[in-house]
Formats: sequence, C-alpha cells, structure tokens
Amino acid sequence: MSNQNIGKYNIKAVCTMLGIQAGTLRAWERRYNIIAPVRNESGHRLYTEQHVKILKWLVNKVNQGFTISQAIALLDKNEIENEQDMDDKGTLNSDQLSEELLRELMNFNETRAQELINRAFAVYTMDKVLIDILAGLLVRIGDLWEKGKITTAHEHFASSILRSRIGILMHSFPHNGILPKVVAVCSPGEWHELGLLIFTLFVRRKGFDVIYLGSSIKEEDLFEVLETVNPKFLFMSCTMKENLPRALKLVDTLIQDYPGTHVGIGGSAVDRMEKSKSDQYQANILGLDKQEWDSWLKSKME
Repeated sequence: MSNQNIGKYNIKAVCTMLGIQAGTLRAWERRYNIIAPVRNESGHRLYTEQHVKILKWLVNKVNQGFTISQAIALLDKNEIENEQDMDDKGTLNSDQLSEELLRELMNFNETRAQELINRAFAVYTMDKVLIDILAGLLVRIGDLWEKGKITTAHEHFASSILRSRIGILMHSFPHNGILPKVVAVCSPGEWHELGLLIFTLFVRRKGFDVIYLGSSIKEEDLFEVLETVNPKFLFMSCTMKENLPRALKLVDTLIQDYPGTHVGIGGSAVDRMEKSKSDQYQANILGLDKQEWDSWLKSKME
C-alpha cells in the first residue's frame, strides 16, 4: 500500500494543520463527500497524506475567497496546484511568510500570527512548516533576544504562541508500542523549550513513545525518571552558551551511570561550541536538521 493511502493523522492533527474546526471538516465530509477517512480499530477517523493534500488545497482556495462549494467544483476539474506552482505564482512564499510572521509576533499581534501559521499549514507539509518555518523562526528569535535586540516580553509572547501550536500536534500522534521509550528534557538552567518541542514532535511522528519533561527539571528528578522508565534514548537541548558546561557535565554523568541509554544533545549552544568540544561529544550531537537527526537515530538503532 502506498504511503499516500495509509491513515496517519487523527482529526485533531488535521484540523491543527489546516486551521479549521473539527465540526467544519466533518460538515465538508458529510455534505460534499470530498474524502472518506479510514477508521482505526477504535472507530476513530484517520486521514492519509492524500486526504491532507486535498484538504490543504481546498482551505487555500477558501482563504483566497472561494466558497467551499466553488473550491470543490474546481477540485472536480482536477485543478489542484502543487507547492512549487503556488510559490511561483506568489500565492504563498515561505520566506516571505516567515518574515511576516516574525513581524506580527514582534508586534504582539496574536490573531494575525495565528492566521499566518494556519496559511502555512494549509499549503506546505507539516515538516516544512515545523522545521523550515517555525524552527528557523525560533532560532532567529533566540538570537535576537540573546543580542538584546528584542525584550524578554517579545520572546515570551512568541514562544507562547509557537509552543501552543507545536504542543497540540505533538500530543495528537499515537506512539508505536514496539519502538523504544524516549525521554526529552531541557538541560540544567534552560527554559527555552521550543527547539526541544520541535525535535520531540519529529520523534513522535516516527512512533516513538516520548516522555516529555521540558524545562526546570532537577537533575535528581531526571535520574528518578530514568530509573523508572529505563529509556532507550534521552534527548537534551541547550540553547544558552552559559548553560553548556553544566549540560556537558550532565551528559558525562548520564553516559557513565546509564550505559543502556543513548544520550543525544542539541540546540544552538551545542551547534556553536568550539571544535575541540564538538569533536569530544561528536557521538552525542544530534545535528542541525531532519536529515542529521534521522542519521543519528539510525546509527543508534542498528
């Protein structure tokens, strides 16, 4: 069976991607018979990649001013455009969208920011929105804050909005009981969670059973979780340069005391650390992007 025809997303995840209400989606299905989601053993709707592609196209048309019936009429004529067509025609350019989203976040305009995120999910794949747009934006906001170009209020406001959207998606994906358990935590002294959230979502989408601890976790509490859960992986994020020495010291402790757990560390502070340290912890550095994350995971699963 093609991956396009496998039920992967529940209705909550799809509605979060599209920026529409579940009642709206159900009404479209009932009135227009546009798609027929598959059902899991519990009878819950599961949507395929092809379903999501069709729905994104329809939402994009509605956002352009078409009624849903008009959009479906166009759909019946097989007039679906691909992502590259949309970029070329100026319907939605990801770089421009990212710039506009940053501007609205810095202006504390939540309504407009949410609309822009909805537009992104309506046109692009989830990975593109999360990794290329939101994650990239997250790094920029962190850099601006560290350099004193934006206030803590700006950083908190942006983090709150992005964290909420990412968190909804993270908890909407079921885990695969066959795959190993994972613990995700911020390093000591850290309170920037968004990078860790995005990476955790990446892992959750692969079916891993993730125990997300977030920030402000005492080291002794982390050790208690590890003793109880005995995870295959522990992922730690560190964004602030001043927190890196303590984070690396904790990595050393974890490697020594929990030899059965693969420890991975990432974040902007890790990406920018000096070469001698980078070489020393090469086996533990997760990498900068989805391809490097995939490669790291595969090397530890072999």
